[in-house]
Order: sequence, then C-alpha cells, then structure tokens
Amino acid sequence: MPRLAPLLALLASCLTAGAATAQGLRPAKYADLVRAELITQEGAVAPGATLTAGVRLTMKPGWHVYWRNPGDSGLPPEIAWSLPTGFSAGSVAWPAPERIPVGDLMNFGYEGEVLLTVPVTAPGTLGPGPVPLKAKVSYLVCERECVPGEAALSTSLPVAPAGTSPRPDPRTAALFAQARERLPAPAPWPVRMVQDGATPVLTVEAPDLGARDVAFFPYSETALEHAAAQVATSDATGLHLRLQRSSQAGADAPAPRADGVLTFTEETGSGPVRRAYALGEEAPAPASAASAAPVTATVPVAATAPVEAEGLWQAAFLAFLGGLLLNLMPCVFPVLSIKVLSLVRHSGESSGRVRLHGLAYAVGVLATFLSLAGLLIALRAGGAQIGWGFQLQSPLVVAGLAYGLFAMGLSLSGVWHLGGRAASLGDGLTRRAGLEGSFFTGVLATVVATPCTAPFMGAAVGYGLTQGAAVALTVFAALGLGLALPFALLAAWPAGLRRLPRPGAWMETLKGLLAFPLYLTVAWLVWVLSQQVGPTGLMAALTGLVLVAFCTWTIERGRMAGPLARRGAHVAVLLGLLGLAGLLAALDQDRAGPVAVASVDGIEPFSQTRLDALLAERRPVFVNMTAAWCITCQVNDRATLRAAPVRAAFKAHDVAQLKGDWTNQNPEITRVLEANGRSGVPLYLLYDGRGGVAVLPQILTEATIRDALAALPAGTGPRAALP
Repeated sequence: MPRLAPLLALLASCLTAGAATAQGLRPAKYADLVRAELITQEGAVAPGATLTAGVRLTMKPGWHVYWRNPGDSGLPPEIAWSLPTGFSAGSVAWPAPERIPVGDLMNFGYEGEVLLTVPVTAPGTLGPGPVPLKAKVSYLVCERECVPGEAALSTSLPVAPAGTSPRPDPRTAALFAQARERLPAPAPWPVRMVQDGATPVLTVEAPDLGARDVAFFPYSETALEHAAAQVATSDATGLHLRLQRSSQAGADAPAPRADGVLTFTEETGSGPVRRAYALGEEAPAPASAASAAPVTATVPVAATAPVEAEGLWQAAFLAFLGGLLLNLMPCVFPVLSIKVLSLVRHSGESSGRVRLHGLAYAVGVLATFLSLAGLLIALRAGGAQIGWGFQLQSPLVVAGLAYGLFAMGLSLSGVWHLGGRAASLGDGLTRRAGLEGSFFTGVLATVVATPCTAPFMGAAVGYGLTQGAAVALTVFAALGLGLALPFALLAAWPAGLRRLPRPGAWMETLKGLLAFPLYLTVAWLVWVLSQQVGPTGLMAALTGLVLVAFCTWTIERGRMAGPLARRGAHVAVLLGLLGLAGLLAALDQDRAGPVAVASVDGIEPFSQTRLDALLAERRPVFVNMTAAWCITCQVNDRATLRAAPVRAAFKAHDVAQLKGDWTNQNPEITRVLEANGRSGVPLYLLYDGRGGVAVLPQILTEATIRDALAALPAGTGPRAALP
C-alpha cells in the first residue's frame, strides 16, 4: 500500500469517457449480412388486448446469429422497444436452436432465418390510430469471423373497431405459424439429470422413444461442455443422453440441472418429424423497464444475471459496501477532506446544526445518485449502449469538471476569494457555511465518484441495470448510502469533531496542501481528454484552463479595486467566459476516432472476431476490458499486469492477451460487459481454450493471476501439442 499511494494520488481523477463515436464505413463484404424486419401477427390492435410482434432476422448463407445461450462464443440479439404510453413488451419466445460447430467450438444459434416473437400488451383505452411500434435490434452475426450490427425497425397498426377482435394479418400468418412450430413445447414426460460417476446423464422417461439426432441445449452457459459429444441411447426405461460437465465445475459439484431445450428427430408413421421440448425451469428473463409518457421499454434478450448478486438484497448490500469503499478513492477523498476541514470550523456550533450538515450531505449524495441512475435507465431503455459513469462519456463534461476542479484548486491556493471566503466554482458551493454547501459537497462527491468501480460494486450495478427500474434505483440508493455514511456519521457525532485540532493557522497550510491533489486530478483529466479529442480539441481544452485562471485572477483583482475597475473586471470575466464557451464548442468538434490499442508485448486489441479465432485454436485467452479514466484499471495494469512475474506466467502458459479500450464508447465492448453482468470496467476474463471462462476479481494481485493460470486445464494452447 505505501508503494501504491503515490500512484493512486497520481491517478486522482475517475471520470468516464466518450459519447457515441461515429462508426466507420463497413467493408462491402460485410454489407447485408442480416436483413431485419419488424412484423406483427395481427392486422390491428384492440384496447387491453395482447398482440404478437416479431423481429425477423434473415442471414446470408453460411452466417448465423445466436440463441439465448450462445454456446462457446458469441452474443445473443438484444431488442430495445419504443412503445406508446401504456404499452408493455414481454419476454422473447426463443425458437429451438441448432448446434453450429466453428472449429473446435460449438455455438448455439440460427442459420437462414429466425423470427423472435414478443407479446405486446395494449392499455385498456386507446386513442385513434395508427399505433406506432418501434424496436432497435442489436446482434452479432458470425461465420468464421463475427460482425456486430444493429437495425432500427418500425411498423404501425390501426386500432380495431370497438367490439371487434383483431384478425391475423394474412401477409404474416405463415411466418408466425412456422415460428410457433419451432418453439419448444413443454416436455410431456418426467425428466431428470443423474450423475454416473463424473458423467451427467439426462434421462427422459419416454419408453421406446424412437429418437435420433438428439441434442440438449442448456439454459446455463457454464453447466456443460458445449462442444463435447452427446451420446444418446434408448431402452425400455426411456431416452438417456450422456453429457460432459463444464471444466469450471469442481469434482465434487452436484450434477447440473436438467434445464434447457431437448431436440431430436422422431420416426413416425408419416415419416421423420423434428421435435423440440422445454425441460426443467426456464431462467427468468430480466424485467423490462417501465415508464410513463411515450414508453421506452427495454427487454434484454439475453437472460444472464451475474452470479455474484442473485437477489435484490444481496445486490443492495454489495452496492452499500462498494459505496463505502468509494470514499477511499483518490477522486473523492480530496473533496471530502475539504468538507471535513470546514466541519472543523463548524465544531463550535450546536450539535443539531452539525448533524444537519451531515444530513444535507447525505441528501445531496442520494439525490445525485438517483438522478444519474434514472437518466441511465431511461437512456438504456432507449437502446443506448452505455454503462456506469455514462454522463462523463462526453469530452465537454470531462473538460467542464477539469475547469471546475482547477478553479477550486486556485481558490485553495489563495489565488482568488469570493466574499472573503475560500471558495471557487465548485469550492464555492462545497465550502459555504450554509446547509447548501454540504448538499453540494454530496453532489460533487457523487459526480467525481461515478467513473470509479470499487470492489463489490461491479456485480451489484450490473445486476441492477438488468432487473428493471425499481430494482436499479434500490441498488443505486444503497450505493449512495454507502458513500454518504462516513461523513454523515462524523457529523452526527459532534463529540468526535471536538477531538480534532482547534481551528488555527494550520488550517490555511492544510488548505493549500489540499490544492495539489486537485491539480493532479486536473492533469489526469487533461490526459483523458487527449484520448477523446484530436490535437485541436486538446489545445482548446488547455487554452480553457488559462482562461479559467484569468477569470479567477480578474475576479480577485476586481474585488480589491474601486467601482470603475470592478466593473471593468466584470466585463473582462464575461468576455473570458464567452471565450471559454467558444473553446468548448471547438473541443467537441474535434472528436478523436475510436481508440486503437496497439499490439505491444504480445497484447492485441480486442475484437470479437479475434477472440473467436483464438478460441477456435483452443488457445487460452486473457481479456482485459479497461479505460483511460478508470483508476482501478490503471492501478491493476501498473501494479499487477505489467509485473515481470505476471508477464512471465502468461508467456509460460501460452496465454493470448486481448485489451479492450472503453475510453470512448465501443458497442462491441459494451455487449461483452453486459453479457458478463457488468455495466462498466474493469472486467477481466480468462478463457481456458476448452469452452470455459473465469471472471477474475476487479482488484488484481500477482497471486490471483498465478492461481488462475495454474487452474487452466492441461493440454490447452497450440504449444501443448508439440513434442
């Protein structure tokens, strides 16, 4: 920890990056790989009725999209619905998938064409039509390589006349009939999974069932080895399917659950018939987000919930612990230090007044957390692929916070004062004597904490963002409570304040020292901006810092001057602020393109295509999802991943390394984060080359990496086959 302290101070800014970056033109060979269409089974919509909508995906020959459990690689489609007020969308009905081998891997998905159907319920009363239905579908389509894609779809329906029921649309009736035939039916026989030694055996009690081409598709992505052979036998007791457990399961782990889809071909009197049955209990799909006014209800198609937070209270507790640890982050600590310094000044006030300061701070934290969470939920419901810290993914916001913290630092250094108080753009709010000062300290602490992902926090936030608005707001409230608690407790215990040193000259010295962590924060923010904007934008940002210094210096000079000089100072400050606004506009117009991670020391830039290719070679792969603004990521990188023993261990185990940079928004990385129950970085994945993947902790140590590499199965990687 003593060695990490200077590094943590140097990394003292935790801001997030990048609003949406423009996508480059796709090569011609990738054009029209998937044709998407939004259709409905009914030709009209009736009040209170449920209609069936469907997203029809038609793939080019040889290409495929994925089932809800994609198998050894890939990502399932996602649908974001935009519906009128009062409408709600249900979960996707998944057709039975196919086994799609890709090298040594096994994927589960669809080739040719698939119709993903979703029930849409109308409110009890409807105005005059037409009723618009909109959906944004995101997908990953693969052959030997994978290409992400998305499509904005829409259709409209008339309102059925009063007293009538909508009739099927003859143009789509055949498509929906075929889709219903592909849906797995409930199994009519008892089904169980038993353990025969180390081999799980799926038994269907259907005596003398004439079945061939049997395949079992588990709902869980980590229960079985997807690429392993599935050996089926039939006898008088039923159908028996011998499977292979996932390499991630321990030797003494119980047998996997018989939850999934079973497909086979049955010989009948009229010929062979392909059957599909749903076995066991289907994992619940994430709840859709509901809201009033033109509803934007997101229904994530992938039904993956992080194992780390399996329930609301567990997630809330993890979020609370994460919020507590955020207080130790270098971006939050200087702000709280300044406020604690101000509490020393208030130590002579009544106990009730001091407690009110703590309460006001807590209210500021909670209000800001809930506001940011509400905005994040609404944007994600609209189809935006963003994560925790989204509001700082704009260079304008990063620059604005840099200017505010720079002004705060200049105030602490004594460059300028406001009304005789040590105050500045942010400090003027956080250091005010009134309760509003404590409230805005909570606001500022929350804003600078948003890019940080503390231990325990990642799983909780990822869980909350997939479980609907009510659960998400509960999780974020618990996170805010954890952040607010230490300061609130200090304010609630006035006797503790009296044990602090008495106010005196030492406070001015400490105040000046506290300016330097803020200056380091500003330097860090400027470095983050250099990853987000081009040279012209960076020059504009640096010039803006000069204007901030000019404005603060001018305000202080005008405060001590006569009336005429004071008015001149006000005009100069106004001109400086106008110039600052113009520089911000120039900064936003010079956005950098997507960040490319160079291949250095064997570390390659992440892409789903490259990951799939390495896994097809049965090569172990370490995936590092990081960002320039992520302090945890940078500490892990410098203190652990760059350590010579760790690099030697990667080389000894022949582990390929892929690094995904999320400094600017990258939809492909966002999909990987969401597929692993995360809403932000860091994320560390270790693929064993045999279909298994381990999610490593967010705080890495050399021992963690060595233990994970030692657990890799023997014989993975291309070098394992060498004599």
